[in-house]
Amino acid sequence: MNKEEIFEKVKSALITVLEHENFQLTEKTTAHDVEGWESITHMMIISEIESNLGIKFKLMDLMNMNNVGDLVSMIQSEL
Repeated sequence: MNKEEIFEKVKSALITVLEHENFQLTEKTTAHDVEGWESITHMMIISEIESNLGIKFKLMDLMNMNNVGDLVSMIQSEL
């Protein structure tokens, strides 16, 4: 799966959990940039991504993520 396909999966997870599309998704996007992306929804987004892609993140990896670019890189390494 290439980077663009992963971005689409991440965006789809965000839309599903947050129930809106009012955001621009770039590698530098953080939770602070997206309305409704808070601590509880963050875990729901991660769970949605894990479920959709059949992967499981390690806790330390999750703690080291700073933005969507980090998330996409982590997904690439898990696939």
